Amino acid sequence: MRVLGLDIGSRSVDAVWLDDGRITDYAIADSGFDPAAAYEGFLARGDHDIVVATGYGRHVARGALGCPVVTEIKAYALGATALYPEAGSVLDIGGQDTKIISLKASGGVDDFEMNDKCAAGTGKFLEVMARALGFELAEMAEAALAAEEGVVISSMCTVFAESEVTGLVHKGVDRGRIARGLHDSIAKRTLGSLKRVNVRGPLVFAGGVAKNPAMVELIRGGFAGEVRIPDEAQIVGAYGAALSALGR
Repeated sequence: MRVLGLDIGSRSVDAVWLDDGRITDYAIADSGFDPAAAYEGFLARGDHDIVVATGYGRHVARGALGCPVVTEIKAYALGATALYPEAGSVLDIGGQDTKIISLKASGGVDDFEMNDKCAAGTGKFLEVMARALGFELAEMAEAALAAEEGVVISSMCTVFAESEVTGLVHKGVDRGRIARGLHDSIAKRTLGSLKRVNVRGPLVFAGGVAKNPAMVELIRGGFAGEVRIPDEAQIVGAYGAALSALGR
Protein backbone atom coordinates (compact mmCIF):
# COMPACT_ATOMS: atom_id res chain seq x y z
CA MET A 1 0.00 0.00 0.00
CA ARG A 2 1.23 3.47 -0.90
CA VAL A 3 0.73 6.01 1.89
CA LEU A 4 1.19 9.78 1.94
CA GLY A 5 1.78 11.19 5.43
CA LEU A 6 1.26 14.93 5.90
CA ASP A 7 2.41 17.02 8.85
CA ILE A 8 0.58 20.33 8.47
CA GLY A 9 2.40 22.71 10.78
CA SER A 10 2.39 26.43 11.40
CA ARG A 11 5.59 27.08 9.44
CA SER A 12 5.80 24.17 7.01
CA VAL A 13 3.88 21.31 5.47
CA ASP A 14 5.97 18.14 5.47
CA ALA A 15 5.21 15.05 3.39
CA VAL A 16 6.49 11.48 3.41
CA TRP A 17 5.58 8.81 0.85
CA LEU A 18 5.72 5.14 1.85
CA ASP A 19 5.43 2.08 -0.34
CA ASP A 20 5.01 -1.16 1.61
CA GLY A 21 6.36 0.63 4.67
CA ARG A 22 9.51 2.00 3.01
CA ILE A 23 10.15 5.71 2.53
CA THR A 24 10.26 6.37 -1.21
CA ASP A 25 10.30 10.17 -1.07
CA TYR A 26 9.73 13.19 1.13
CA ALA A 27 9.21 16.92 0.65
CA ILE A 28 8.95 20.10 2.71
CA ALA A 29 7.07 23.26 1.73
CA ASP A 30 6.43 26.55 3.52
CA SER A 31 2.93 26.81 4.96
CA GLY A 32 2.70 30.49 4.10
CA PHE A 33 -0.79 31.97 4.31
CA ASP A 34 -2.34 28.99 2.49
CA PRO A 35 -1.13 25.62 3.81
CA ALA A 36 -3.79 23.86 1.74
CA ALA A 37 -2.02 24.97 -1.42
CA ALA A 38 1.17 23.33 -0.15
CA TYR A 39 -0.37 19.94 0.57
CA GLU A 40 -2.51 20.04 -2.56
CA GLY A 41 0.72 20.18 -4.53
CA PHE A 42 1.81 16.96 -2.84
CA LEU A 43 -1.57 15.34 -3.48
CA ALA A 44 -1.37 16.24 -7.16
CA ARG A 45 1.49 13.80 -7.60
CA GLY A 46 -1.09 11.04 -7.21
CA ASP A 47 1.35 8.34 -6.10
CA HIS A 48 -0.58 7.25 -3.01
CA ASP A 49 -3.53 5.06 -2.06
CA ILE A 50 -4.29 6.74 1.26
CA VAL A 51 -3.48 10.02 3.01
CA VAL A 52 -3.04 10.49 6.76
CA ALA A 53 -2.61 13.94 8.30
CA THR A 54 -1.14 15.22 11.54
CA GLY A 55 -0.15 18.64 12.83
CA TYR A 56 -2.20 21.65 13.83
CA GLY A 57 -3.93 21.71 10.42
CA ARG A 58 -4.93 18.05 10.42
CA HIS A 59 -8.63 18.65 11.13
CA VAL A 60 -8.93 21.13 8.28
CA ALA A 61 -7.34 18.54 6.01
CA ARG A 62 -9.76 15.89 7.26
CA GLY A 63 -12.67 18.17 6.44
CA ALA A 64 -11.33 18.95 2.98
CA LEU A 65 -9.99 15.53 2.03
CA GLY A 66 -11.95 13.10 4.19
CA CYS A 67 -8.64 11.58 5.30
CA PRO A 68 -7.87 9.97 8.65
CA VAL A 69 -5.84 11.98 11.16
CA VAL A 70 -3.47 11.17 14.02
CA THR A 71 -2.33 13.33 16.93
CA GLU A 72 1.10 14.94 16.75
CA ILE A 73 2.19 13.09 19.89
CA LYS A 74 1.39 9.69 18.41
CA ALA A 75 2.86 10.64 15.01
CA TYR A 76 6.18 11.79 16.45
CA ALA A 77 6.41 8.76 18.72
CA LEU A 78 5.81 6.44 15.76
CA GLY A 79 8.23 8.26 13.48
CA ALA A 80 11.01 8.51 16.06
CA THR A 81 10.84 4.86 17.13
CA ALA A 82 10.77 3.70 13.50
CA LEU A 83 13.97 5.65 12.86
CA TYR A 84 15.56 4.72 16.20
CA PRO A 85 13.99 1.59 17.79
CA GLU A 86 16.10 2.13 20.91
CA ALA A 87 14.78 5.69 21.44
CA GLY A 88 13.71 6.58 24.97
CA SER A 89 12.19 9.99 24.29
CA VAL A 90 11.47 12.62 21.65
CA LEU A 91 12.03 16.38 21.59
CA ASP A 92 10.37 18.25 18.75
CA ILE A 93 10.88 22.01 18.49
CA GLY A 94 8.88 23.29 15.57
CA GLY A 95 7.69 26.61 14.25
CA GLN A 96 5.39 27.56 17.11
CA ASP A 97 5.32 24.70 19.61
CA THR A 98 7.54 22.30 21.50
CA LYS A 99 6.69 18.67 22.18
CA ILE A 100 8.48 16.41 24.67
CA ILE A 101 7.51 12.75 24.64
CA SER A 102 8.65 10.05 27.04
CA LEU A 103 8.45 6.62 25.39
CA LYS A 104 7.71 3.25 26.90
CA ALA A 105 10.19 0.45 26.36
CA SER A 106 7.68 -0.98 23.86
CA GLY A 107 7.79 2.29 21.90
CA GLY A 108 4.39 3.66 22.96
CA VAL A 109 3.83 7.03 24.64
CA ASP A 110 4.43 7.04 28.39
CA ASP A 111 4.09 10.78 29.10
CA PHE A 112 4.35 14.06 27.23
CA GLU A 113 4.41 17.82 27.58
CA MET A 114 3.41 20.21 24.83
CA ASN A 115 3.93 23.96 24.77
CA ASP A 116 1.32 25.23 22.31
CA LYS A 117 0.26 28.42 24.11
CA CYS A 118 3.39 30.50 23.53
CA ALA A 119 6.06 30.69 20.81
CA ALA A 120 8.88 31.05 23.34
CA GLY A 121 11.85 28.91 22.40
CA THR A 122 10.40 27.80 19.06
CA GLY A 123 11.41 28.41 15.47
CA LYS A 124 9.22 31.51 15.32
CA PHE A 125 10.99 32.91 18.39
CA LEU A 126 14.37 32.38 16.74
CA GLU A 127 13.18 34.00 13.50
CA VAL A 128 12.03 37.11 15.37
CA MET A 129 15.29 37.34 17.34
CA ALA A 130 17.38 36.88 14.20
CA ARG A 131 15.59 39.82 12.57
CA ALA A 132 16.11 41.94 15.66
CA LEU A 133 19.84 41.18 15.49
CA GLY A 134 20.11 41.70 11.73
CA PHE A 135 21.07 38.06 11.14
CA GLU A 136 19.83 35.27 8.92
CA LEU A 137 18.91 32.24 11.05
CA ALA A 138 22.03 30.32 10.05
CA GLU A 139 24.21 33.36 10.77
CA MET A 140 22.72 33.73 14.25
CA ALA A 141 23.50 30.10 15.08
CA GLU A 142 27.09 30.53 13.85
CA ALA A 143 27.51 33.71 15.90
CA ALA A 144 26.16 31.95 19.00
CA LEU A 145 28.61 29.08 18.58
CA ALA A 146 31.52 31.49 18.11
CA ALA A 147 30.77 33.50 21.26
CA GLU A 148 32.64 32.44 24.39
CA GLU A 149 29.78 33.49 26.66
CA GLY A 150 26.30 34.86 26.27
CA VAL A 151 24.44 37.83 27.65
CA VAL A 152 21.72 36.90 30.13
CA ILE A 153 18.29 37.33 28.52
CA SER A 154 15.69 37.93 31.22
CA SER A 155 12.52 37.26 29.22
CA MET A 156 11.44 34.34 27.04
CA CYS A 157 8.25 36.08 25.90
CA THR A 158 8.76 36.80 22.20
CA VAL A 159 7.54 40.40 22.43
CA PHE A 160 9.51 41.29 25.56
CA ALA A 161 12.63 39.42 24.43
CA GLU A 162 12.62 41.26 21.11
CA SER A 163 12.46 44.57 22.95
CA GLU A 164 15.26 43.46 25.28
CA VAL A 165 17.44 42.37 22.36
CA THR A 166 16.85 45.64 20.52
CA GLY A 167 17.89 47.54 23.64
CA LEU A 168 21.08 45.51 23.98
CA VAL A 169 21.96 46.15 20.32
CA HIS A 170 21.45 49.89 20.81
CA LYS A 171 23.81 49.75 23.79
CA GLY A 172 26.50 48.28 21.56
CA VAL A 173 26.54 44.80 23.09
CA ASP A 174 28.19 42.27 20.77
CA ARG A 175 25.53 40.55 18.66
CA GLY A 176 27.25 37.19 18.98
CA ARG A 177 27.00 37.36 22.77
CA ILE A 178 23.31 38.25 22.49
CA ALA A 179 22.75 35.35 20.09
CA ARG A 180 24.51 33.01 22.51
CA GLY A 181 22.38 34.29 25.38
CA LEU A 182 19.20 33.63 23.43
CA HIS A 183 20.24 30.08 22.59
CA ASP A 184 21.34 29.50 26.20
CA SER A 185 17.90 30.64 27.42
CA ILE A 186 16.06 28.32 25.04
CA ALA A 187 18.30 25.39 25.99
CA LYS A 188 17.81 26.01 29.72
CA ARG A 189 14.04 26.16 29.28
CA THR A 190 14.00 23.03 27.14
CA LEU A 191 16.28 21.00 29.42
CA GLY A 192 14.07 21.93 32.37
CA SER A 193 11.05 20.58 30.51
CA LEU A 194 12.90 17.36 29.70
CA LYS A 195 13.52 16.83 33.42
CA ARG A 196 9.85 17.46 34.28
CA VAL A 197 8.71 14.75 31.88
CA ASN A 198 11.46 12.47 33.23
CA VAL A 199 12.75 11.49 29.82
CA ARG A 200 15.48 8.93 29.19
CA GLY A 201 17.95 8.52 26.38
CA PRO A 202 18.49 8.13 23.59
CA LEU A 203 16.65 11.39 22.91
CA VAL A 204 15.50 11.95 19.33
CA PHE A 205 15.71 15.69 18.57
CA ALA A 206 13.29 16.48 15.72
CA GLY A 207 11.71 19.52 14.08
CA GLY A 208 13.14 22.50 12.24
CA VAL A 209 15.09 23.77 15.25
CA ALA A 210 17.03 20.48 15.29
CA LYS A 211 18.76 21.86 12.18
CA ASN A 212 20.23 24.68 14.30
CA PRO A 213 23.80 23.61 15.23
CA ALA A 214 23.92 25.89 18.28
CA MET A 215 20.76 24.35 19.72
CA VAL A 216 22.02 20.85 18.98
CA GLU A 217 25.30 21.53 20.80
CA LEU A 218 23.56 23.01 23.84
CA ILE A 219 20.97 20.25 24.13
CA ARG A 220 23.65 17.59 23.72
CA GLY A 221 25.79 19.33 26.33
CA GLY A 222 22.98 19.59 28.87
CA PHE A 223 21.19 16.26 28.42
CA ALA A 224 22.41 13.30 30.47
CA GLY A 225 22.19 10.81 27.65
CA GLU A 226 22.68 10.32 23.95
CA VAL A 227 20.95 12.71 21.52
CA ARG A 228 20.08 11.49 18.02
CA ILE A 229 19.39 13.89 15.13
CA PRO A 230 17.54 12.43 12.10
CA ASP A 231 19.05 13.06 8.68
CA GLU A 232 15.95 15.16 7.89
CA ALA A 233 14.64 16.30 11.25
CA GLN A 234 11.48 17.94 9.87
CA ILE A 235 9.78 14.84 8.50
CA VAL A 236 9.51 12.73 11.67
CA GLY A 237 5.85 13.66 12.22
CA ALA A 238 4.86 13.07 8.60
CA TYR A 239 6.66 9.72 8.68
CA GLY A 240 4.76 8.72 11.82
CA ALA A 241 1.45 9.81 10.28
CA ALA A 242 2.13 7.58 7.27
CA LEU A 243 3.12 4.65 9.51
CA SER A 244 -0.15 4.94 11.44
CA ALA A 245 -2.00 3.85 8.30
CA LEU A 246 -0.11 0.57 8.45
CA GLY A 247 -1.27 -0.18 11.98
CA ARG A 248 2.08 0.59 13.54
